[in-house]
Amino acid sequence: MAEIQPFRAFRYDPNRVALKDALTQPYDKITAAMQDRYYAANPANLITIEKGRAYPGDSAANNVYTRAAKKVDEWIADKILVQDSAPSLYIYSQEFSVPGTHTHRVRIGFIALVRIEDYDAHVVFRHERTLSAPKADRIELLRQTRAQTGQLFLLYDDPARQIDQWLEDAARQSAPLEMRDEYDVTHRLWPVSDAALVKRVQQAMADKKLVIADGHHRYETALHYRDECRARCGKRDPLAAPEFAMATFINTHSKGLTILPTHRVVSRLANFDFDKFRESVEEWFDWYSYPFANADERGAAFAEFRKDLENQHVGRRVIGVYPAGAPRGAADPARAFYLFALRRGLDMEGLLPGVSEAQRGLDVVLLHRLILEKGLGITADAVAAESNVSYEREMDAAIAAVDRGDAQIAFLLNSVRVEQVIEIALQGDVLPQKSTDFYPKMLSGLAIYRLEGSIDK
Repeated sequence: MAEIQPFRAFRYDPNRVALKDALTQPYDKITAAMQDRYYAANPANLITIEKGRAYPGDSAANNVYTRAAKKVDEWIADKILVQDSAPSLYIYSQEFSVPGTHTHRVRIGFIALVRIEDYDAHVVFRHERTLSAPKADRIELLRQTRAQTGQLFLLYDDPARQIDQWLEDAARQSAPLEMRDEYDVTHRLWPVSDAALVKRVQQAMADKKLVIADGHHRYETALHYRDECRARCGKRDPLAAPEFAMATFINTHSKGLTILPTHRVVSRLANFDFDKFRESVEEWFDWYSYPFANADERGAAFAEFRKDLENQHVGRRVIGVYPAGAPRGAADPARAFYLFALRRGLDMEGLLPGVSEAQRGLDVVLLHRLILEKGLGITADAVAAESNVSYEREMDAAIAAVDRGDAQIAFLLNSVRVEQVIEIALQGDVLPQKSTDFYPKMLSGLAIYRLEGSIDK
């Protein structure tokens, strides 16, 4: 069973610091430039905790983690962070435009605590593997601060949207806290301490399976910290704060649930020849070209190409391909966008032995196993090391990398469907790295969970 609990979050006092000057993107999305901008925004910006600066003179007694812990304590003492008086759920909505489109959406969910479960309990499921370095960073930060500033992003299945309806009804009863972030996403938060609503949500969630959409490293860090606390105490207190983690829960049937594709950009291939490469994969893919000879033709070719890519041209699974052409400025009528369409009637089980049927249904698996590995000789180890493959969220950015000469070829993908994520996760399997990009990200610092004592029930 999934156990959901309200909690008394610490939150920024908006009378002391504006939320737009205090909150940050999740730690793994913060670039060096973003870090500098957050530091300049306000001395109380969460960046000091979420992803602080390291300095040459750092020591065991004074470092990123100890400074973060000191700030948490200082801001609580100075009432910059104030703890809510009653255990609450926090309705959280995000209003946004889907990047690269004119589509406007609103995603609604709620922030609460979830009891941490080992994966073999079959309550919480992952959909990707984690890396050791981020977990080492996050566990040391958690040990020092005893605080979770960012949220897990957990999916649950509610086809009738009953919980969503309760949240929407409750949100209409009061004005939210609101801010707009650097990606033009409007974030709204409604604390709800109504015991009747909290109980209804708890009961409705009790039989749900939970799939991690974002926050795998955070979840496994919470697992590790829970086990450390159990070992240190020599017992299990089921209501101890480290037995729980803070999460935002989103329905898989939410109208605003959005997964963006992550495109692949390939470079540093020796003696790359597009025609030879194309011939090497012709036994698995038919190809269709969208040629252009000048800027006007390019725009029309790209529009037709993108429409066919997104609409699954010829009713088959397709992958977009954009190879480099002649040097810039040269007359090159052979420039083109391409669609590679999976041939009908292939024995996919024989072609990809050891790969589950659900995995074989992923375009990203076709790309990695057939095109990158068999067609270009880029091994799984080389992909993991990013020796030849890098990643872009925006299709235009992937194409621009080829046009600049920074890449030899770009592979453009459609989004993974949420149904595929859920099916693979519930089977105990994982997707390839960088298969999903759930958009937008949850802001860090909207609510802060202090892992001390026991939770209020």
